[in-house]
Amino acid sequence: MKKIELNIFVEDAIDRENLKKPDLALVTQKLKKMTEFFLTHDEWVEKSCLKGYKYKTLTFDVVLCDDEKIHGINRDYRNIDRPTDVISFAIFADSNVDERFIFDDEINLGEIIISLEKTLVQAQENGKTFEGELYFLLAHGILHLMGYDHLTEETLCEMWDIQEKMIGGSNV
Repeated sequence: MKKIELNIFVEDAIDRENLKKPDLALVTQKLKKMTEFFLTHDEWVEKSCLKGYKYKTLTFDVVLCDDEKIHGINRDYRNIDRPTDVISFAIFADSNVDERFIFDDEINLGEIIISLEKTLVQAQENGKTFEGELYFLLAHGILHLMGYDHLTEETLCEMWDIQEKMIGGSNV
C-alpha cells in the first residue's frame, strides 16, 4: 500500500456535562488505524469510491453529539423525525463520478455524525462497552464515506463483517 496521509478531524459538539465523552485524541488515533487497515485490503478498496483514483491525502470529519442534535440533522436532511446512531455525509462517494474532484491530491470523503447517547444505549443493549459500540459505529461511518451501503440484508452483513475486521485488525 502506498503511504496515504489521513487528515481526520474529531469534534465534540456536546454541551451537556452528564454525557459520557471519549478522549478525542484517542478516537482520532483509532480512526486513523481503522482507515489505514481498510486501505490495506485491495478487495475492499476496489469496491469503494476510491477505485481508480490517485490521491495522497484522505480527509474526513467526525462530529460527536447528543440525541437532540442528531435528531435535528436526521429530520432536516433525511426527513426521518427521530434520533439515530450514526449519519454519514459522503461527499466524494455520493457525487456523480464526473463531478468528483481531487484538489492538490486530496480527497475530502465527508463527515460522520454520531450520537453518544445512542451509542451508550446500544452498547448496553448489545452487551458491548461504550468504546466498542463507538468504534463499531465509526467503522460503519467510514464504510459509508467509502461508498458502501446496506440496501439489502446481504450488503448489511458484508458491512458488519468488514467493520468487525477493521476494529480487530487495527487493534482498536
